[in-house]
Amino acid sequence: MWSDYKYLLAYALPLAGLLGVHLGGAWSPGSIYVAFVLLPVLELILPASTDNHAAEEEESRTQSRFFDWLLYLNLPVLYGIVGYFLYVATTRELSGWETAGMVCNVGLLIGSIGINVAHELGHRSTRGEQLLAQALLLPGLYMHFFIEHNRGHHRHVATPEDPATSRRDQTVYAFWLRSVTLSYLDAWKLDPKLMVKFQAIEVAYLALVTFVFGWPGLWLAIGAATFGFLMLETVNYIEHYGLQRRQTEQGRYEPVLPIHSWNSDHELGRILLYELTRHSDHHFKSTRKYQVLRRFEESPQLPTGYPACMLLSLVPPLWFRVMNPRVERYTYSLSPPA
Repeated sequence: MWSDYKYLLAYALPLAGLLGVHLGGAWSPGSIYVAFVLLPVLELILPASTDNHAAEEEESRTQSRFFDWLLYLNLPVLYGIVGYFLYVATTRELSGWETAGMVCNVGLLIGSIGINVAHELGHRSTRGEQLLAQALLLPGLYMHFFIEHNRGHHRHVATPEDPATSRRDQTVYAFWLRSVTLSYLDAWKLDPKLMVKFQAIEVAYLALVTFVFGWPGLWLAIGAATFGFLMLETVNYIEHYGLQRRQTEQGRYEPVLPIHSWNSDHELGRILLYELTRHSDHHFKSTRKYQVLRRFEESPQLPTGYPACMLLSLVPPLWFRVMNPRVERYTYSLSPPA
């Protein structure tokens, strides 16, 4: 269907990022302009889409290789842009603000077409797709996400045991510290052998960057990686803010349901993030591919799209003022678990 090709718009983000690195100057932030200026404005103007695909259409979309290749091609695109960024930033005379703009620009791509796409592929069952996921996590120095997200977050989401679930009245900055630190430590507990392998790969990656681009290249790569994984953690923050799975009389947590994630139906954000914003269905059935994720009426809805909510979360008083009443209304509307 021609409507499937709308997902090619996801490449607008890396294209803007590449142009930002190439042109420099005021264009240095590149993808930042698209994600945090253009997209929030358009999402305020354009209507949200609440449609789900018919059952017979789901099967054909699930089997379509087009949607898979859209993900796979992000690997050479990401590595190409990171390499070009390191080359430009270490060989061209750049001002401090140009360099900062490029670091944030490429960092956003590391978080979006890197970690976010790795998130989708990491839930796939084939060995090749899981290796692609790990490779996409490498520039963000976040390979432990492959372990902790699948085995930890999906098991403990919306409970106090999950470091990637933000608490009510917790600022995004406190959440960054908690989630980054405890998620890393949890990954060591879950699979120490694989963590040793991942740490060796990341050290080798940084050593290669230093060998090719020198010490400046090393710090630029670390800076972009840090911005990238903080973008991921900001998304984590807004996805489950204040939501909790209830405990039964036996002390067990209720199953993970579509009510345990915040969602956004704004279509442009859905496309650019490969339907990440339909997060409830992803947690309800993590093996469901992004192109067939569903909307549930009972799922809590964010006031706007992911990018605008990410910006809002950076100002905690405003975030609490907007979201806490929503958390209250939603929490008190639920009946106790059986």
